[in-house]
Amino acid sequence: MSKSKKPVFACVVSSWNEGVTGGLLRGAKAYLEEQGMPLKEEHIFSAPGAFELPLIAEKIARTGKFDGVITLGCVIKGETAHFEYISLGVTHGTMMATLNSGVPIAFGVITTYTAEQAERRAKDDDFNKGREAASACLASVKTLRQVKALKSGKK
Repeated sequence: MSKSKKPVFACVVSSWNEGVTGGLLRGAKAYLEEQGMPLKEEHIFSAPGAFELPLIAEKIARTGKFDGVITLGCVIKGETAHFEYISLGVTHGTMMATLNSGVPIAFGVITTYTAEQAERRAKDDDFNKGREAASACLASVKTLRQVKALKSGKK
């Protein structure tokens, strides 16, 4: 965990479905900026697809330089079972990365049936799922700090 008072975040963004994931990233960046914790460009990492997000996020979390990691990706259902396997794998992988690292890793991977559904979730508005992932990550960091304070005897 970073030594600074304000939490420091990293973000891993899938380059697959980049039109959508770019919108998610804009949402996450906007939310963190509003909270007074802007996401630095050098703290934004790329993954080739959603499936690769958990490994990269866990490696970033284990550096000890970040209080939280936000993963952003998009999986849109096609004509095969590929959607189900990727969605389940990235979900399980992200959960395991969080538990293994002890660092909050927010799940900002949208799984939709159509491109239109994905685009709606990546719009520049209050319902942007990147914003939600950043918010969840910040909330988790705050809660873990409360737990740490209890453990150390602080209020």
